[in-house]
Amino acid sequence: MQARFHAIWSEITPKLQKALLPYIGNDDFPAMLTAEQVESIKQISEFDDQALALALLPLAAACSLAPISHFYVGAIARGESGNLYFGANMEFTGVPLQQTVHAEQSAITHAWLRGEKKLVSIIINYSPCGHCRQFMNELNSGTQLEVYLPNRPRLTLADYLPEAFGPQDLTDTPLLLDPINHGYQLATSDELVQAALDAANRSHAPYSQSHSGIALLDEQGKIYTGRYAENAAFNPSLPPLQAALIFMNMAGGNCQSIKRAVLVESGSHHLSQWNATESTLTALGCTKVERHIF
Repeated sequence: MQARFHAIWSEITPKLQKALLPYIGNDDFPAMLTAEQVESIKQISEFDDQALALALLPLAAACSLAPISHFYVGAIARGESGNLYFGANMEFTGVPLQQTVHAEQSAITHAWLRGEKKLVSIIINYSPCGHCRQFMNELNSGTQLEVYLPNRPRLTLADYLPEAFGPQDLTDTPLLLDPINHGYQLATSDELVQAALDAANRSHAPYSQSHSGIALLDEQGKIYTGRYAENAAFNPSLPPLQAALIFMNMAGGNCQSIKRAVLVESGSHHLSQWNATESTLTALGCTKVERHIF
Protein backbone atom coordinates (compact mmCIF):
# COMPACT_ATOMS: atom_id res chain seq x y z
CA MET A 1 0.00 0.00 0.00
CA GLN A 2 1.23 3.49 -0.84
CA ALA A 3 2.45 5.39 2.22
CA ARG A 4 -0.04 8.22 1.70
CA PHE A 5 -2.92 5.88 2.58
CA HIS A 6 -1.46 4.51 5.83
CA ALA A 7 -2.73 7.24 8.17
CA ILE A 8 -6.28 7.15 6.86
CA TRP A 9 -6.61 3.38 6.51
CA SER A 10 -7.66 2.84 10.13
CA GLU A 11 -10.68 5.09 9.57
CA ILE A 12 -12.06 2.74 6.91
CA THR A 13 -14.57 0.17 8.21
CA PRO A 14 -13.20 -3.40 8.42
CA LYS A 15 -15.67 -4.70 5.83
CA LEU A 16 -14.67 -2.00 3.35
CA GLN A 17 -10.98 -2.57 4.12
CA LYS A 18 -11.41 -6.21 3.15
CA ALA A 19 -13.13 -5.23 -0.09
CA LEU A 20 -10.55 -2.57 -1.02
CA LEU A 21 -7.34 -4.32 0.00
CA PRO A 22 -6.87 -6.36 -3.22
CA TYR A 23 -6.68 -3.06 -5.11
CA ILE A 24 -5.50 -0.30 -2.78
CA GLY A 25 -3.10 -2.71 -1.07
CA ASN A 26 -0.85 -2.63 -4.16
CA ASP A 27 1.93 -0.05 -4.41
CA ASP A 28 0.99 0.55 -8.05
CA PHE A 29 -2.66 1.39 -7.28
CA PRO A 30 -3.54 4.02 -9.94
CA ALA A 31 -6.08 5.96 -7.82
CA MET A 32 -8.95 4.60 -9.86
CA LEU A 33 -11.27 1.61 -9.72
CA THR A 34 -12.70 -0.08 -12.78
CA ALA A 35 -16.41 -0.82 -13.05
CA GLU A 36 -15.72 -4.51 -12.39
CA GLN A 37 -13.70 -3.69 -9.29
CA VAL A 38 -16.43 -1.35 -8.07
CA GLU A 39 -19.04 -4.10 -8.38
CA SER A 40 -16.85 -6.54 -6.45
CA ILE A 41 -16.25 -3.97 -3.69
CA LYS A 42 -19.97 -3.20 -3.47
CA GLN A 43 -20.85 -6.86 -3.06
CA ILE A 44 -18.36 -7.41 -0.23
CA SER A 45 -18.94 -4.10 1.55
CA GLU A 46 -22.71 -4.03 0.95
CA PHE A 47 -22.45 -0.36 -0.07
CA ASP A 48 -24.39 1.18 -2.94
CA ASP A 49 -22.74 3.49 -5.49
CA GLN A 50 -23.24 6.68 -3.54
CA ALA A 51 -22.23 5.23 -0.16
CA LEU A 52 -19.09 3.70 -1.64
CA ALA A 53 -17.99 6.92 -3.33
CA LEU A 54 -18.54 8.87 -0.12
CA ALA A 55 -16.56 6.27 1.84
CA LEU A 56 -13.67 6.60 -0.60
CA LEU A 57 -13.37 10.38 -0.14
CA PRO A 58 -10.83 10.16 2.74
CA LEU A 59 -8.57 8.06 0.52
CA ALA A 60 -8.87 10.58 -2.30
CA ALA A 61 -8.11 13.43 0.11
CA ALA A 62 -5.01 11.51 1.23
CA CYS A 63 -3.63 12.19 -2.28
CA SER A 64 -3.81 15.94 -1.63
CA LEU A 65 -0.64 18.06 -1.81
CA ALA A 66 -1.39 21.18 0.24
CA PRO A 67 1.84 22.66 1.65
CA ILE A 68 0.35 26.18 1.69
CA SER A 69 -3.24 25.81 2.92
CA HIS A 70 -2.97 22.46 4.74
CA PHE A 71 -6.58 22.04 3.55
CA TYR A 72 -7.07 18.58 2.07
CA VAL A 73 -9.84 18.09 -0.45
CA GLY A 74 -10.76 14.84 -2.16
CA ALA A 75 -13.07 14.14 -5.07
CA ILE A 76 -14.35 11.04 -6.84
CA ALA A 77 -15.56 11.25 -10.44
CA ARG A 78 -17.86 8.48 -11.66
CA GLY A 79 -17.69 7.82 -15.37
CA GLU A 80 -20.45 6.61 -17.65
CA SER A 81 -18.29 3.48 -17.89
CA GLY A 82 -18.81 2.81 -14.18
CA ASN A 83 -15.17 3.55 -13.35
CA LEU A 84 -14.30 5.70 -10.34
CA TYR A 85 -11.45 8.22 -10.58
CA PHE A 86 -9.79 9.82 -7.55
CA GLY A 87 -8.84 13.50 -7.46
CA ALA A 88 -7.26 15.82 -4.89
CA ASN A 89 -6.17 19.44 -4.61
CA MET A 90 -2.56 20.29 -5.39
CA GLU A 91 -0.52 23.35 -4.38
CA PHE A 92 3.00 24.30 -5.44
CA THR A 93 5.32 26.44 -3.36
CA GLY A 94 7.31 29.16 -5.07
CA VAL A 95 4.79 29.84 -7.85
CA PRO A 96 1.60 31.96 -8.03
CA LEU A 97 -1.56 30.55 -6.47
CA GLN A 98 -3.12 30.54 -9.94
CA GLN A 99 -1.15 27.35 -10.58
CA THR A 100 -3.14 25.53 -7.88
CA VAL A 101 -5.25 22.53 -8.90
CA HIS A 102 -8.65 21.99 -7.27
CA ALA A 103 -9.87 18.51 -6.35
CA GLU A 104 -12.78 18.58 -8.79
CA GLN A 105 -10.43 19.60 -11.61
CA SER A 106 -8.11 16.79 -10.57
CA ALA A 107 -10.76 14.04 -10.63
CA ILE A 108 -12.26 15.26 -13.91
CA THR A 109 -8.87 15.58 -15.61
CA HIS A 110 -7.81 12.20 -14.24
CA ALA A 111 -10.88 10.62 -15.85
CA TRP A 112 -10.25 12.48 -19.13
CA LEU A 113 -6.61 11.39 -19.33
CA ARG A 114 -7.62 7.77 -18.75
CA GLY A 115 -10.01 7.89 -21.68
CA GLU A 116 -13.37 8.34 -19.96
CA LYS A 117 -15.93 9.72 -22.43
CA LYS A 118 -18.53 11.17 -20.05
CA LEU A 119 -19.07 11.69 -16.33
CA VAL A 120 -22.34 11.03 -14.53
CA SER A 121 -21.45 12.33 -11.07
CA ILE A 122 -18.79 13.88 -8.89
CA ILE A 123 -18.48 13.35 -5.15
CA ILE A 124 -16.58 15.90 -3.02
CA ASN A 125 -15.90 16.30 0.68
CA TYR A 126 -16.43 20.10 0.55
CA SER A 127 -18.87 22.22 -1.43
CA PRO A 128 -17.42 23.13 -4.85
CA CYS A 129 -16.16 26.69 -5.20
CA GLY A 130 -17.33 28.93 -8.03
CA HIS A 131 -14.13 28.24 -9.98
CA CYS A 132 -14.87 24.50 -10.00
CA ARG A 133 -18.55 24.93 -10.79
CA GLN A 134 -17.54 26.85 -13.90
CA PHE A 135 -14.88 24.25 -14.78
CA MET A 136 -17.48 21.47 -14.54
CA ASN A 137 -19.81 23.41 -16.85
CA GLU A 138 -17.40 22.76 -19.71
CA LEU A 139 -18.12 19.01 -19.54
CA ASN A 140 -20.21 17.15 -22.06
CA SER A 141 -22.33 15.99 -19.09
CA GLY A 142 -23.90 19.45 -19.01
CA THR A 143 -25.57 20.90 -15.97
CA GLN A 144 -27.26 17.56 -15.25
CA LEU A 145 -23.99 16.27 -13.77
CA GLU A 146 -24.87 14.92 -10.31
CA VAL A 147 -22.99 16.43 -7.36
CA TYR A 148 -22.80 14.63 -4.01
CA LEU A 149 -21.44 15.88 -0.69
CA PRO A 150 -21.46 14.17 2.72
CA ASN A 151 -24.74 14.66 4.59
CA ARG A 152 -26.26 16.64 1.73
CA PRO A 153 -29.07 15.72 -0.68
CA ARG A 154 -28.18 14.83 -4.25
CA LEU A 155 -28.07 17.94 -6.40
CA THR A 156 -27.03 18.66 -9.97
CA LEU A 157 -24.59 21.18 -11.35
CA ALA A 158 -27.64 23.21 -12.41
CA ASP A 159 -28.50 23.59 -8.73
CA TYR A 160 -25.00 24.79 -7.90
CA LEU A 161 -24.66 26.99 -11.00
CA PRO A 162 -28.04 28.56 -11.87
CA GLU A 163 -28.26 30.68 -15.00
CA ALA A 164 -24.94 29.20 -16.07
CA PHE A 165 -22.66 30.72 -18.68
CA GLY A 166 -20.87 28.11 -20.73
CA PRO A 167 -19.90 26.72 -24.13
CA GLN A 168 -23.46 26.96 -25.44
CA ASP A 169 -23.25 30.75 -25.14
CA LEU A 170 -20.23 31.06 -27.44
CA THR A 171 -20.10 28.63 -30.33
CA ASP A 172 -20.89 25.11 -31.40
CA THR A 173 -17.75 23.31 -30.28
CA PRO A 174 -16.64 19.97 -28.87
CA LEU A 175 -17.08 19.79 -25.10
CA LEU A 176 -14.64 18.61 -22.48
CA LEU A 177 -14.30 14.79 -22.58
CA ASP A 178 -15.55 14.60 -26.17
CA PRO A 179 -13.02 12.49 -28.12
CA ILE A 180 -11.00 14.56 -30.58
CA ASN A 181 -7.79 14.43 -32.60
CA HIS A 182 -6.51 17.67 -34.13
CA GLY A 183 -4.05 15.88 -36.42
CA TYR A 184 -0.94 17.99 -35.74
CA GLN A 185 2.37 16.45 -36.77
CA LEU A 186 6.05 16.87 -35.95
CA ALA A 187 9.01 15.15 -37.56
CA THR A 188 10.48 13.43 -34.51
CA SER A 189 11.67 10.09 -33.24
CA ASP A 190 11.89 11.37 -29.65
CA GLU A 191 9.46 9.39 -27.50
CA LEU A 192 8.84 12.28 -25.10
CA VAL A 193 8.19 14.80 -27.88
CA GLN A 194 5.79 12.37 -29.54
CA ALA A 195 3.95 11.80 -26.26
CA ALA A 196 3.55 15.56 -25.80
CA LEU A 197 2.34 15.91 -29.39
CA ASP A 198 -0.25 13.16 -28.87
CA ALA A 199 -1.47 15.03 -25.80
CA ALA A 200 -1.71 18.31 -27.75
CA ASN A 201 -3.75 16.55 -30.42
CA ARG A 202 -6.35 15.63 -27.80
CA SER A 203 -6.35 18.97 -25.97
CA HIS A 204 -9.49 21.07 -25.56
CA ALA A 205 -9.02 24.64 -26.77
CA PRO A 206 -12.10 25.54 -28.83
CA TYR A 207 -11.99 29.28 -28.03
CA SER A 208 -8.36 30.18 -28.68
CA GLN A 209 -7.41 27.20 -30.87
CA SER A 210 -4.12 27.27 -28.92
CA HIS A 211 -3.80 23.52 -28.49
CA SER A 212 -0.98 22.25 -26.32
CA GLY A 213 0.27 19.17 -24.55
CA ILE A 214 3.14 18.17 -22.30
CA ALA A 215 5.08 15.05 -21.39
CA LEU A 216 7.08 14.59 -18.18
CA LEU A 217 9.83 12.02 -17.63
CA ASP A 218 10.59 11.12 -14.03
CA GLU A 219 13.63 9.57 -12.37
CA GLN A 220 12.12 6.08 -12.71
CA GLY A 221 11.77 6.48 -16.47
CA LYS A 222 7.97 6.83 -16.38
CA ILE A 223 6.22 9.24 -18.72
CA TYR A 224 3.19 11.31 -17.73
CA THR A 225 1.28 13.43 -20.22
CA GLY A 226 -1.15 16.32 -19.85
CA ARG A 227 -3.46 18.26 -22.16
CA TYR A 228 -4.74 21.82 -22.08
CA ALA A 229 -8.39 22.07 -20.95
CA GLU A 230 -9.80 25.46 -21.94
CA ASN A 231 -12.94 26.95 -20.39
CA ALA A 232 -15.62 29.20 -21.86
CA ALA A 233 -15.02 31.62 -18.97
CA PHE A 234 -11.24 31.50 -19.66
CA ASN A 235 -9.91 31.73 -16.08
CA PRO A 236 -10.86 28.19 -14.95
CA SER A 237 -8.86 26.79 -17.88
CA LEU A 238 -6.38 24.10 -16.79
CA PRO A 239 -2.84 24.25 -18.26
CA PRO A 240 -1.33 21.07 -19.71
CA LEU A 241 1.37 20.97 -17.02
CA GLN A 242 -1.22 20.86 -14.25
CA ALA A 243 -3.00 18.04 -16.07
CA ALA A 244 0.24 16.04 -16.24
CA LEU A 245 1.00 16.72 -12.58
CA ILE A 246 -2.49 15.46 -11.70
CA PHE A 247 -1.84 12.25 -13.61
CA MET A 248 1.57 11.88 -11.99
CA ASN A 249 0.26 12.46 -8.47
CA MET A 250 -2.72 10.14 -8.89
CA ALA A 251 -0.39 7.40 -10.14
CA GLY A 252 1.71 7.77 -7.00
CA GLY A 253 4.57 9.62 -8.66
CA ASN A 254 6.67 12.35 -7.09
CA CYS A 255 6.14 15.75 -8.71
CA GLN A 256 9.63 16.80 -7.61
CA SER A 257 11.31 13.91 -9.46
CA ILE A 258 10.88 15.25 -13.02
CA LYS A 259 14.09 14.87 -15.05
CA ARG A 260 12.89 16.24 -18.38
CA ALA A 261 9.77 17.95 -19.65
CA VAL A 262 8.60 18.67 -23.20
CA LEU A 263 5.86 21.19 -24.03
CA VAL A 264 4.37 21.03 -27.53
CA GLU A 265 2.13 23.88 -28.65
CA SER A 266 0.98 25.94 -31.59
CA GLY A 267 3.21 28.80 -32.65
CA SER A 268 0.51 30.62 -34.61
CA HIS A 269 -2.27 31.33 -32.13
CA HIS A 270 -3.07 33.70 -29.27
CA LEU A 271 -1.71 31.89 -26.23
CA SER A 272 1.48 30.26 -25.02
CA GLN A 273 1.86 27.97 -22.02
CA TRP A 274 5.65 28.31 -22.05
CA ASN A 275 6.43 30.92 -19.40
CA ALA A 276 4.12 29.51 -16.73
CA THR A 277 5.20 25.96 -17.55
CA GLU A 278 8.91 26.75 -17.31
CA SER A 279 8.60 28.70 -14.05
CA THR A 280 6.47 26.05 -12.33
CA LEU A 281 8.76 23.22 -13.41
CA THR A 282 11.79 25.17 -12.23
CA ALA A 283 10.13 25.58 -8.84
CA LEU A 284 9.61 21.80 -8.79
CA GLY A 285 13.31 21.22 -9.45
CA CYS A 286 13.22 20.28 -13.13
CA THR A 287 16.01 21.97 -15.06
CA LYS A 288 15.53 20.36 -18.48
CA VAL A 289 12.42 21.93 -20.03
CA GLU A 290 11.90 22.08 -23.80
CA ARG A 291 9.38 23.71 -26.09
CA HIS A 292 8.47 22.36 -29.53
CA ILE A 293 6.21 24.20 -31.98
CA PHE A 294 3.89 22.72 -34.59
